[in-house]
Amino acid sequence: MEKNWWKGKVAYQIYPKSFKDSNDDGIGDLKGITEKLDYLKDLGVDIVWLSPMFKSPFVDQGYDISDYYAVDPIFGTDQDMDELIAEAKKRDMYIVLDLVVNHCSDQHEWFQKALESPDSEYRDYFYFVDSPDGPPSNWRSYFGGNMWEKLPGTDTYYFHSFHKTQPDLNWQNPLVRRKIYDMMNWWFEKGVAGFRIDAIINIKKDLNWTNYKTDNKDGLVTPEVFLENAQPIEPFLREMYEETFKKYNAFAVGEVFNESDEDLQFLIGGEDSVFSSIFDFKQSTINLEDGWHNFTTPTSEQIKESIFAAHKRNDPVGVISTIIENHDQPRGVSRYIPEADLNDTSKKAFATVFMLRKGIPFIYQGQEIGMENQVFGSLEEIDDISTLNEYEVAIKDGYSPVSAFNAVTKISRDNARTPVQWDDSLYFGFSETTRPWMFSQQPNRSITVAAQLDDEASVLNYYKRLTRLYKNPVYGKTIQLGEFNPLFEEMEGVIAYERTLDKNVAVITNFQNSEVGLELAKPIVEILLNNYDEEGELDQKIALKPYQSIVLAY
Repeated sequence: MEKNWWKGKVAYQIYPKSFKDSNDDGIGDLKGITEKLDYLKDLGVDIVWLSPMFKSPFVDQGYDISDYYAVDPIFGTDQDMDELIAEAKKRDMYIVLDLVVNHCSDQHEWFQKALESPDSEYRDYFYFVDSPDGPPSNWRSYFGGNMWEKLPGTDTYYFHSFHKTQPDLNWQNPLVRRKIYDMMNWWFEKGVAGFRIDAIINIKKDLNWTNYKTDNKDGLVTPEVFLENAQPIEPFLREMYEETFKKYNAFAVGEVFNESDEDLQFLIGGEDSVFSSIFDFKQSTINLEDGWHNFTTPTSEQIKESIFAAHKRNDPVGVISTIIENHDQPRGVSRYIPEADLNDTSKKAFATVFMLRKGIPFIYQGQEIGMENQVFGSLEEIDDISTLNEYEVAIKDGYSPVSAFNAVTKISRDNARTPVQWDDSLYFGFSETTRPWMFSQQPNRSITVAAQLDDEASVLNYYKRLTRLYKNPVYGKTIQLGEFNPLFEEMEGVIAYERTLDKNVAVITNFQNSEVGLELAKPIVEILLNNYDEEGELDQKIALKPYQSIVLAY
């Protein structure tokens, strides 16, 4: 494959457990994905990213891997994976896997052997510390509580950035790194085109296990604090790149948070950057500084500022991947669009803003039909660890059980983990007679693939128009690779930008529930897209209706 083959591609994330159930056991599987490859191809998808389908006890929904070389039986067989890779290649599509190597499951053979004896060589595959006076440091896990878990009957603790069943792998150990690289290359040899790298920033550690000033009543400190004082991560990532990605001309997109400007250079800057791209998560952190229970819907100005700041910082260095939502977030349309304004028009407007930015657009399953947040009735219906932890935080902050539940379920990861709604049958065509592993009590049954396929005005067909425009023979290169320049930055409620290369394209969205007028500096040559599906006049003075998006060449 040519160098940087992934540029100009559209990516799609699949959460295998909830995509399509081919054997009616209530759980999505690999054969279900293979069945829908033609649907994805028609949508305009080139790269298919699969969330973990490795063998796992599923404490954290597969992000706790117990065997990196085996497909979990709930998803099918190793042969099913081979078939999926082969069928994707027939359609000029690429399979990308989730790589979770900051940690593994406590059921992994390595950790089980580490528990057998303090003298086991596998102890050095993880971080075990003897500490008679309590946990070695006051670092808070991403899932709440201390990052150190005590082995019963001992003064020994092991380290876990996430859940206690997800012990962190010791990247100081060259043998561990070698085994990780060998595993990655094994998948490349099977035909996988790349990896999405999960939580990779956490492989660096403050090896002094320093106690920091607490930032909460629990006496602990947020991970961002000790990560600032951790060892340099570049040597690890540089070695990974040289030993794996570079050898196979692979696509690698990093889940990276709080990277410094210096980090950005080696992460995505230049031909030998360690990653092809990193995700832009900035908009997903808006209004979450004080916890899920204090979240308020971002304003159009906050969204605009986040987008423009991301491009100003990243574009001179390398390529970012843009998202509206993913498996770790609620549905984007419910998160970013005020509830009173949520409809197909506003969904199309939001899609236009994100799909035509500079970078690699990632669509999350169900996003293309405008799936919204689900309605959950009680804590018993919640599967997500983070939601349960945030509920406890809200209770401690003085919320009543009802108000705490209603607040945190708006941000719950479970919103994006209910099955894709293929049709209006009992279980949405995801499964036939078996209730899906996760199922909302009150799903929005009007939002299905079947209802939208033949409706030219549907959200689904609008996404197809967006991907076609992204690959347009005349304007595609400009949209894929052209410069990103803000337009009408001071105009409240308007999110607009210009893409320039060999052509000039303007993407203008009135992201508010009121009309607005504006005047372009240049004459319009062609209207490329209009989410109101109406003919527009080629006039430099434009009157935009509420949540109207237009894409113009000029």
